[in-house]
Amino acid sequence: MVLCERQERVRRMFSLKPFERVRNIYYDYPRQFWILVVGMFIDTLGRTILNPFLMLYATKRFDVGMTEVGVLFGLMSVANTVGSMVGGALSDRLGRKGMIIFGLFVSGLSSLAMGAVGSFGLFFAVVVFVGLVASVGFPAHQAMVADLLPEEKRAGGFGVFRVVANMSWVLGPVIGGLMAMRSYMPLFISDAVASTITAGIVLVAIRETMPAPQEGERKETMAQTFAGYWSVLKDSTFVLFVGACILMTIVYMQLYTTLGVYLRDTHGFAEQAYGYLMSMNASAVVLLQIPIARRIERRRPMYMMALGSLLYAVGFLMYGVFAAFIPFMIAMFIITVGEMVVMPTAQALVARIAPEDKRGRYMAVFGFSWVIPQAVGTLLAGLVMDNADARLVWYAAGVVGTVAAGAFVLLNRRVEDTVDQPPQATLDETCQATSVA
Repeated sequence: MVLCERQERVRRMFSLKPFERVRNIYYDYPRQFWILVVGMFIDTLGRTILNPFLMLYATKRFDVGMTEVGVLFGLMSVANTVGSMVGGALSDRLGRKGMIIFGLFVSGLSSLAMGAVGSFGLFFAVVVFVGLVASVGFPAHQAMVADLLPEEKRAGGFGVFRVVANMSWVLGPVIGGLMAMRSYMPLFISDAVASTITAGIVLVAIRETMPAPQEGERKETMAQTFAGYWSVLKDSTFVLFVGACILMTIVYMQLYTTLGVYLRDTHGFAEQAYGYLMSMNASAVVLLQIPIARRIERRRPMYMMALGSLLYAVGFLMYGVFAAFIPFMIAMFIITVGEMVVMPTAQALVARIAPEDKRGRYMAVFGFSWVIPQAVGTLLAGLVMDNADARLVWYAAGVVGTVAAGAFVLLNRRVEDTVDQPPQATLDETCQATSVA
């Protein structure tokens, strides 16, 4: 009955004026969710001013090649893994709020340190430290979003979250590109200020969301909390799903790591052109993410993951085939559509698979689907770009994206058995029957 009413409300929303649609979306989610969204919008604005240009900064400031930078970001990803695993366990043990605040505070200080160091060796050390410490808040943040929303609203909620976060991508890369043409230091300062403001918002306005233990349930010891990762890793369906996501994300991560350097060094585009492409990506997400999330939320999630992977494969392959800015814009739009299909689907699926008391640890293991691609994908792409035809990176992206799509299709039955998702036809028939009654 609740699902039927919600479907009818969504149908009505698409017939309303834009302002009324936005108002209805606002009232569909709790106030704490929106406060968290505002805070993370500010933090993401700081990161989008800096992160797309971090590789460009390192290669220009310290006069190193993509191979050295690939090694650096590979080690950062390893450190990210360790930090995320610690943060996931502690978020289930100590709570979500403290982990988020700690991660934001350290991230802000580390950004200032990255901009201040004068040698590649010190920059290397600071970046690895950032990966280790700043990532402890990521699983807590993902778990908090899942805590705040009931199961039927999570896919839409993660979609809303991405829309608001990507509003910062509309502004951040353009601002960062303009700053980078003069000096890179303001980028690091902007990121530090944004992280500090967000930490203050979480501290003052967000309540703790970690589920309370059931009556009579003994609280885990710290050793038992970390040992709980073993039960996560024994979930073979979840581990295979993460493996398929790793293949897919190796392709997607080239957007943030390799593409900017490739456009500059191979095709002669300035940093600002890359910023425009990233802002276009974010603008499309802002305009289209919620309608797309609404349309796909009741479809088979693994088929949606496969569709998104194929779109990645096509879009990134185009960067190797073409050499003009207009085809690059089309490729970016194709990649963005894939992103809008994949991101809310994957996050909602992990939240549904994870037991409530292990949600932080599941989110931490799911984080492997990002940190491993950042390590492996960046290093391999750097080696190719420094020693062979740079277009081979994008040909390989097309192949790996297609393989990932096949993996999601093969995993469909296992995952559906795990989440026990009813088919769409059953829901529609039930709604029609209720309407007739």
